Amino acid sequence: MLEFFTLDYFYRHILSFAIWLPIAAGIAVLFTANDDKPNVTRWLALFGSVAAFVVTIPLYTHFNFADGGFQFQEKFSWIASFNIHYHLGADGIAVPLILLTSFTTVIVVLAGWEVIEKRVAQYMASFLIMSGLMIGVFSALDAIMYYVFWEAMLIPMFLVIGVWGGPNRVYATIKFFLYTLLGSLLMLVAFIFLFYQTGSFAITDYYQLAMPLNVQILIFLAFFAAFAVKIPMWPVHTWLPDAHVEAPTGGSVVLAAIALKLGGYSFLRFAMPIAPDAAHYLSGYMIALSLIAIVYIALVALVQRDMKKLIAYSSISHMGFVTLGFFIFNNLGLEGAIVQMISHGFISAAMFLCVGVLYDRVHSRQIDSYGGVANTMPMFAAFAVLFAMANSGLPGTSGFVGEFMVILGAIQVNFWFAFLASFTLIFGAAYTLWMVKRVFYGAVANEKVAALKDLNKREFFILAILAMLVLALGIYPQPLTELTNATVTQLLSHLSQSKLPVGLSAGL
Repeated sequence: MLEFFTLDYFYRHILSFAIWLPIAAGIAVLFTANDDKPNVTRWLALFGSVAAFVVTIPLYTHFNFADGGFQFQEKFSWIASFNIHYHLGADGIAVPLILLTSFTTVIVVLAGWEVIEKRVAQYMASFLIMSGLMIGVFSALDAIMYYVFWEAMLIPMFLVIGVWGGPNRVYATIKFFLYTLLGSLLMLVAFIFLFYQTGSFAITDYYQLAMPLNVQILIFLAFFAAFAVKIPMWPVHTWLPDAHVEAPTGGSVVLAAIALKLGGYSFLRFAMPIAPDAAHYLSGYMIALSLIAIVYIALVALVQRDMKKLIAYSSISHMGFVTLGFFIFNNLGLEGAIVQMISHGFISAAMFLCVGVLYDRVHSRQIDSYGGVANTMPMFAAFAVLFAMANSGLPGTSGFVGEFMVILGAIQVNFWFAFLASFTLIFGAAYTLWMVKRVFYGAVANEKVAALKDLNKREFFILAILAMLVLALGIYPQPLTELTNATVTQLLSHLSQSKLPVGLSAGL
């Protein structure tokens, strides 16, 4: 019993603590449900989220940067008759996403501190439980365990949008749920097929399985159906703007900062290493879809009048860079895509929080409801413009690093890929500056803007932390790239080795 309280036990089970601590904290928060005394709930939720974040920090400090494999592994038999295990592990791709998840949960709890006044316990608990489930997705090395976490995290997000969302929240939640659920069912079919081929649900066993190209393509497409919706890729992206517009600020932050990354991470964990020949075979189609998202969706963002919709469409465009980086199959592209995922987590969270600050005061997300905000909220305007510039790829911010690395990687493969991808810097600046000019500059538009008060201490603290992270990653990305380098090198080596059966026709 005493072993449970030792550091050695903690480090051997650190991923379990990272998953189950926020879930336990969320359940505890539910027992404090009392709208007459919301501060008890808020402080307990904050304590739980901070503790969960602190627990994940040793994943970075104790990570062996030279080892590209899975570390911090835990494995116990779960359902022995089907060879299903409680199997956890994290590599250089999973660790930064786990840290991003636990950090974002703290931000979301703080962001909803004074804003959410009804059902406070249920709101805070939803995010804490969702955090644990998302970390479970990033940590699971058993396919069924991964699938359980993947589907379970839909429930708290469904509730967040459906209960605390806007007037069309029911439509947005059902659309979000159906899109993600239908794709996930095909992923489950792929897992069952792989189980019958290997007798195991261990992800690492699937990496060694040799399959004909036609089978690999079907497996890849089954995974694509689930992961492309989650990222989301064009043309299965339409659920995201609706979900963002109707979600409360915290829901938008988690959707943009973490939920989209689940799809990107899963491409690297499942679709590409399990079906590497199919990934190469279909790479042209994946690159084409990515470039359409980068260019076309950026143009769609340019005509938006709702700030949340504009940021939502910009997220789809930026995530196009992620999939482009994956499917050019070189170190610069793949590492740049991972940097882009983390950077987008910071920037999109910050931008949705900025919209939330304005919405809490004016109760409008329409760009034409504002004008001259910098005159009445100069401190807030400084933060908002910084994040907007980072979103458009300003050098010195994190938004530049990932995109620049992907463009450099793309130009090594095909000049025209890089040429088309670089258009996002132009269009990104266009739609971002269009919004900034009309919201923050010029004369004060109306009485509501004239009456605005600048950031309070809580809001300033949240935005200042995010600003420091955006600048730190933009100026010195090495701590992140060092973490991912060995894993990326190992993954690319695996992807370069054919998994076609010897002597078996691979033709379609």
